Amino acid sequence: MPSSAYTLFRNAILGERQVVCSYERRHRELCPHIIGTNRSGEEVVLAWQFAGESSGPLPQWRCLKLANVKNARAREGRWYEGESHRSTQTCVSHIDLDINVHVRKLR
Repeated sequence: MPSSAYTLFRNAILGERQVVCSYERRHRELCPHIIGTNRSGEEVVLAWQFAGESSGPLPQWRCLKLANVKNARAREGRWYEGESHRSTQTCVSHIDLDINVHVRKLR
């Protein structure tokens, strides 16, 4: 059974909604794109972080382990897609939902 954070991020992808949360003690503002599990079976999400706090420059792609996400909530707002991928993503090994494959192609 998926965690509550997994369900929230999955629904945010389906609705193209932003997610605001705390991760690694930093405030994050994200647009989640791909959700599933990593090679270890942990729930993960690949998201475009467009605002909030970061140890590096923003915006940028983030791979978040959902077990470490705190105080997550979805909100309406502009959808950010980030720049094109220069390499294949390695965050999500077993993809449950990819906005570009499962959501946008259905429209």
